[in-house]
Amino acid sequence: MSSIDHAKVLAQLLLAKGWKLSLAESCTGGLVCATLTELSGSSEWFERGYITYSNQAKIECLGVPTDLIESYGAVSEPVAKAMAQGAQHNAGANVGVSITGIAGPAGGTAEKPVGTVCFGWTIPNPAGEPVTTCETKLISGDRQAIRQQATEHALAGLLRLLKN
Repeated sequence: MSSIDHAKVLAQLLLAKGWKLSLAESCTGGLVCATLTELSGSSEWFERGYITYSNQAKIECLGVPTDLIESYGAVSEPVAKAMAQGAQHNAGANVGVSITGIAGPAGGTAEKPVGTVCFGWTIPNPAGEPVTTCETKLISGDRQAIRQQATEHALAGLLRLLKN
């Protein structure tokens, strides 16, 4: 399924639940937000997006603790979790999604090569409390391919969680 197909199904699920979505993007630079807002009527279920490319933006806009970034790096599951939770909480949304990664071609290391992307998804559990799931994926390709595949994975991951 393409990103726009994922977005269409997400729109239906979010509308049916009466939920709003908020995003925190780093390496995708707003590509997920752009994909979602391609759909007419997205304002009914899409609350807002944060493009927090710098560490300082993650701290100031999303409340990511400085010590998480210092201990684990900006591209890590603990930071992705804090980003998703910050987006959800700060926007007053039901659902928060985050993406932080290394799109390249520079910036990779032996421990975190180009294409390392961490995702976070915060959704309400049956009792209504937010629960966050994280995942790290190594994506191959050039910068644009990594950004596009990360967008698709973020949306597909949210779909999986919402369908459960």
